[in-house]
Amino acid sequence: MLESNNRRQFMQLGLASGLVVAGCSDLFASASNKKKIAFLGTEIRTHSHSQHFLDRLAMGYAYKGEWRQPRLDIASVYIDQHPENDLTPGRLKRYGLRAYDSIEAALTLGTDQLAVDGVVIIAEHGDYPVNEKGQRRYPRYDWFKKVVNVFEASGRSVPVFNDKHLSTEWSECVEMVADSKRLGFPFMAGSSLPVTWRLPMIDMPYNVPLRESVCVCYGGIDSYDIHGLETAQCMSERRKGGESGIVSVVAYRGEALWKVLREDRYRDTRRLIEAAIRRSHNLPVDTGYPSGAVDFEWAAKTLAQSTGYIIEHADGFRTTMILAPIQDFNYAGLRSDRDEIVSCQMYLPMPTHGSTTADFFTPLIKHIEDLVLSGKTPYPIERNLLTSGMVIAGVESLHRGSEVIATPDMRIAYQVDETSTYWRE
Repeated sequence: MLESNNRRQFMQLGLASGLVVAGCSDLFASASNKKKIAFLGTEIRTHSHSQHFLDRLAMGYAYKGEWRQPRLDIASVYIDQHPENDLTPGRLKRYGLRAYDSIEAALTLGTDQLAVDGVVIIAEHGDYPVNEKGQRRYPRYDWFKKVVNVFEASGRSVPVFNDKHLSTEWSECVEMVADSKRLGFPFMAGSSLPVTWRLPMIDMPYNVPLRESVCVCYGGIDSYDIHGLETAQCMSERRKGGESGIVSVVAYRGEALWKVLREDRYRDTRRLIEAAIRRSHNLPVDTGYPSGAVDFEWAAKTLAQSTGYIIEHADGFRTTMILAPIQDFNYAGLRSDRDEIVSCQMYLPMPTHGSTTADFFTPLIKHIEDLVLSGKTPYPIERNLLTSGMVIAGVESLHRGSEVIATPDMRIAYQVDETSTYWRE
């Protein structure tokens, strides 16, 4: 981890250059009537999450064929680390932003009381410790607790957004959600996948009997797995009876995964894997496959180096998430009333495809703005609590050599509203 004096040196440099001011709240009085947020990020470099979120919150974004001006003011910025390719000084100057050397100061604008209307926590990327399971200990929980401490000291709280999963420890995830309930502030978290565009543009029909969900996607463990799991969960949580929570998770790598999936009990899972991969736009070419068909056996051969999580829910439902050598996120779910498969791709127009704004971050930015302006979350925080638990248990299973991990504490039951088509608002 970078030493704290790195940040102090950066602040001193900023003060000397006129880019950064901290400590005097009178200097920060804004003529704008917009609600104010504190932006907390780990590092700002090209294509880091902090860069993506900060740029769109500060300058606006393209959405539904028009340019959306920022609906919030960034009243303060706290950036924890400053690598060699640091973009922080330039961004502060470009947007006229004010940086602080602590989370507490960023929330209070240098006073002794909470002075913002919302908090955005982007604790992703940067040089942080990695544990024996391969999990990087980003400071999401630590920062959240500092935010909560300011709320408690001020006697009031404001909406909070937390990027991606809550923590690498289940007890910390539970505590974060409990804090939000105890203090009564709207808490939104998670991935951009549930709110990005879909091909085709569908929802899972509300309150249908659903037997199983599959997501075939890409990326690494304790990183992109949260995206794949939220892809599946935002569809399966609409099933009849809602979400009941999970009872076990087991994870496999490589040939062990495909061997298990050939068992009779995974017949429907194999059908869904085939349906999901056929939604992909980036399947690797394999001209040597005898039948030429994109089916389960093709996947087992061509996508052999994959990692999969198999998750059993309390109501008998199953979620299977496969991190494969492809380049998109693809969903398939099985309706038990019709034995019918519902499938789509969660479309991710990447920022590197010629645009810095019209990509999958923009719908999430829109919902962050809505969160602060309305004081309401578009979907229950219980979803992200549960998907965070799925990641934790999946990583634990891999660490233990594909042991089945019982999850008695993860029976997180919740229901979404029938009108929760938040992804296309």
